[in-house]
Amino acid sequence: MVNPNESKPPGAVVGLDDQGLWCHTLPLRLSVDEVEQHKRPQEEAGKPELVKDINYKLTYEWVILTTTLPANYDVYRQVVKAYPQKIPLELTLGVNDNSVEKAEPVSK
Repeated sequence: MVNPNESKPPGAVVGLDDQGLWCHTLPLRLSVDEVEQHKRPQEEAGKPELVKDINYKLTYEWVILTTTLPANYDVYRQVVKAYPQKIPLELTLGVNDNSVEKAEPVSK
């Protein structure tokens, strides 16, 4: 699910979590009987876990070029804070300009 600037995406029903992300509805939990039915002899049933795979990306324009690069949670939070007021950000790119490592408000 794509979470643009912390706004609620279509299909989101659960959110915002502790990182400001919206989620789809959670799948139904299996009953104890269903878990035991699918368990192999050498396995032990444990508590179900929700595994999230979060990929932060930042799309920006520079001159006439639009670029999308991977980012991290700190960059995401800076953009979310700056976006509503259209505060310009200075970006620090990673090795070979393949990622956004830092986003800071432009000092005047």
